Amino acid sequence: MSFLPLLLPLAVLGAPAATLDREVLCMGTRLGIHLEGPGVTEASGRILRELDRIERACSTWDPGTPWSRLNAAKGAPVNLDAEWLDLLGAAKAWSRRTGGAFDPVLGRLLAAWGIRSGGRVPSAAELDRARRASGSALLVLEPGSARLLDPEAALEEGGFLKGYALDAARRVAAGTSGWLDFGGQILAWGAPREVGVADADDRGATRFTLVLPDGMSLSSSGCAERGRHILDPATGGPCPDWGAVAVAAASGLDADVLSTALYVMGPDRGFLWAADHGAAAAFLLHGGEVRETAAFAALKAR
Repeated sequence: MSFLPLLLPLAVLGAPAATLDREVLCMGTRLGIHLEGPGVTEASGRILRELDRIERACSTWDPGTPWSRLNAAKGAPVNLDAEWLDLLGAAKAWSRRTGGAFDPVLGRLLAAWGIRSGGRVPSAAELDRARRASGSALLVLEPGSARLLDPEAALEEGGFLKGYALDAARRVAAGTSGWLDFGGQILAWGAPREVGVADADDRGATRFTLVLPDGMSLSSSGCAERGRHILDPATGGPCPDWGAVAVAAASGLDADVLSTALYVMGPDRGFLWAADHGAAAAFLLHGGEVRETAAFAALKAR
């Protein structure tokens, strides 16, 4: 979940053939679209149709989608298109790579804490059961189908579907340049774009400015908007509110996953992981301290 970075496009030499700016509600959040070049109206329509297609397949808020049917199947296999099996495979791979800090099978834990319904505190027995029904190891992918080994296990798409959707939207907008702001996660392509990252203690203030090159995405995670809603798969409980993390990556999916995983790891372990893996990440702690990797510092506007 983002703390809404501020986007300020760089000046670009030569006026574009056409520009389009629009804002819509999509996947339960705000989508800002800025397009430049020929055919921007048609490209905008393609973007919205593509995001609708993804939501109709993967949203777990709609009980009629394939992913919701997988959650409700009580361990039985559910047929899925190759695209969604590949996406779930990528999510499982990220879970392994981050040592479980990111996990796509946390639906039962989210339900236990009431994350989607205003919040609650589960009993010790309920929390223990939810922890045993969570974890990417419970998701089994087979040719043409997927299943969840525990009948109470459930996919939770909140930590990665938005990033995947940004990548898909950029692909269907081929022939244009511009940027997308999807609930605070930015993806820019074509001309470089300036993106301001908000301060952890004052979301109305820009702490520093990055220059995103072609195809790069910026995602941020913290508790400023929704309280302690990010769960730690290792403990099953909410992560502490230590500040916020901002991550820039070569794809929307990678940035989305990493902002969640690094927030879960925290500013100490997360910083070491990001530095060791060459990730562009900044940890903005309450009180003003900032820890940034070399890859992140290289993107800062001079």
